[in-house]
Amino acid sequence: MAQVKIYGNRPVWGERRAEVSEAVHAAVVGAWQLPADKRFHRFVLLEDGDLVAPRSDAYLVIEILCFSGRSIDAKKALVRAMYDDVAPALGLAADDLEVVIMESPRENWGIRGHSGDELGLTYRVDV
Repeated sequence: MAQVKIYGNRPVWGERRAEVSEAVHAAVVGAWQLPADKRFHRFVLLEDGDLVAPRSDAYLVIEILCFSGRSIDAKKALVRAMYDDVAPALGLAADDLEVVIMESPRENWGIRGHSGDELGLTYRVDV
């Protein structure tokens, strides 16, 4: 399981949500072998002045909340994909993209009426 939160300035990214979602999803599917139909993205788009950072107006923060269990290599592969594929696809400089992977044990999740550790997944988490 992986859920993605994307923070950015609404005036810059509001009309580009689909493009951002496609690029980010392709990176997650490629790096972590998630099924293509497992897309959970939330956009947190902020008005001018609500995102304060020493970066350009195009600055994006991408948080990936996921089950624990992926290898260091898998996490590094996702970070590389964000900078090698996603940033160029969106016209972002490396300074304008930050990625955070936050892991949580499966038992800390509630999904479809069950604890996450009770789910029968159709994909591997331990990549």
